[in-house]
Amino acid sequence: MTRKLGMAMPAAVAGIGDAILEFLEDGWRQPDEGIWEVRGPRRHFTHSKVMAWVAFDRACKSATMAPESVQLHIPAKQLQAWRDEVHAEVLERGFDAERNAFVQCYGSKNLDASLLMIPLVGFLPPDDTRVKGTVDAIEADLMTDGLVRRYQTDQSVDGLPPGEGVFLPCSFWYADNLALMGRLDDARDVYERLVGLCNDVGLLSEEYDPDARRLVGNFPQAMSHVALVNTAANLSGRVGPARSRSGVAAPSG
Repeated sequence: MTRKLGMAMPAAVAGIGDAILEFLEDGWRQPDEGIWEVRGPRRHFTHSKVMAWVAFDRACKSATMAPESVQLHIPAKQLQAWRDEVHAEVLERGFDAERNAFVQCYGSKNLDASLLMIPLVGFLPPDDTRVKGTVDAIEADLMTDGLVRRYQTDQSVDGLPPGEGVFLPCSFWYADNLALMGRLDDARDVYERLVGLCNDVGLLSEEYDPDARRLVGNFPQAMSHVALVNTAANLSGRVGPARSRSGVAAPSG
């Protein structure tokens, strides 16, 4: 954001950026524990690859922004090559054509709600059939009482006993996807439902138990509140963060 506003990149920040990108040159190719830090074996999580693409993509964009006093030292052409390589691999190995959805990790049939980030970071547009197929699959398999679970916990992904509540950040990401697809009424319904789960001082946890009707998990959860603010911005009639990254126009009315 500071670069978009025309502010120079401090040398120390550029140095950190170079170090991260140098790690990702090889690091993105390695299996990991994923966004949910699962306790099972490392895997090639699709979401992790998408976020590596984000790093390369944003570095490419930063390289074209003024002022030019301080820049990353990795050539823009190299950053673009890494970005394009990640993108191509995710489309080839992270998407299951039979299921018509992006999957949790390469070679899996399992879904993961973190894949709702794909259009929110601009990896693919929200009207892409693969994005729509992923949202449809998540609606069919990961929804409970109108909200979204992270993944099927009975599939031995994280080494934990099965069962957990719906995950509130994922439910906000679902609302963002609906908004980007033009399903504004549905998006607002999900958002208002989520806001209604706040406690008496307006705080949210990371999960909600629809059966016990109570907040569960880490509390308060910053991730939930950041998602709440982002969704509010995406539904505000202005260009929120998801719309800015995806290039989708702001909603009317």
